[in-house]
Amino acid sequence: MDTHDTALTTHDAEQDARNRDIRIYVNGDIVHRNEAKVSVYDSGFMLGDGIWEGLRLYNGKWAFFDEHMDRFFNSCKTISLDVGMTKPEVLDALCRTAAANGMTHDVHCRLMLSRGVKDKPFQHPSLSRSGPTMVIIMEHSKPVETLAREGIRLATVPQVRGLPMSQDPKLNSHSKLNCIIACLQAEAAGADEALMLDPNGFVNTTNACNFFIVRRGEVWTSTGDYCMNGVTRQKVIDLCRENNIPILEKNFSLFEAYGADEAFLTGTFGAQTPVASIDGKQIGDKSRPITERIRHLYKLLVQRETT
Repeated sequence: MDTHDTALTTHDAEQDARNRDIRIYVNGDIVHRNEAKVSVYDSGFMLGDGIWEGLRLYNGKWAFFDEHMDRFFNSCKTISLDVGMTKPEVLDALCRTAAANGMTHDVHCRLMLSRGVKDKPFQHPSLSRSGPTMVIIMEHSKPVETLAREGIRLATVPQVRGLPMSQDPKLNSHSKLNCIIACLQAEAAGADEALMLDPNGFVNTTNACNFFIVRRGEVWTSTGDYCMNGVTRQKVIDLCRENNIPILEKNFSLFEAYGADEAFLTGTFGAQTPVASIDGKQIGDKSRPITERIRHLYKLLVQRETT
């Protein structure tokens, strides 16, 4: 039986008073959070026309920077959004913002690029004529221990992650309404996060993270056709292959998910977050040996990458 008293999210972080005075990068200026503003005519605010990327800073180094930048630049290219900066210039902006905040470890960053300020409040991209808007928000951010101890409660929702020709889920776009609707549906069902199916009814992803199950010693995740091409997701797949943990990218249904021995989510913020239940059904016996082994391997990988 599920015993959660309060709702969790996969982005719950320990409270840190330092975040009240963070400095934020806005188009080259680094200003106090109270002074960080964008125009109401900005295409990101007005239409969700933009791309974002989440990164983590450990030991003064951005974890898996190249992989995150490949995804970011490819996403921008897909929607014909000129970044206006090279990858080294983006890295410099990130490092300057971190330095302005005195941040070196357990830092989460949201890098956002919109098509910029529009001349008129209408849809056409050509109305954004003054160049892109880049915002970098960094916070001291460490996942609460409750996430790893209790796990997340999921509810299957009717909202699906769609086909690439509608809105490709591989795009980390500012327009997150699809996932927000799913999250609202899960909340209405008394869960912490939504488990979303693909257009064919197979288990796919959650509204914020990639999804894995463990069955009889094997780790399963979706084919990847309809989910975010998660950096952490791929690192987990690679770690399994390198450490002789059977890993399958395949279609599977709720039948297999309900009967899993373990389940966990992956994401840049939480790394690997255990799943406590799906649709009120407890997953496994809470021992989670394979999830814990993967968590350990991932921590070692991050340490190697950032020291």
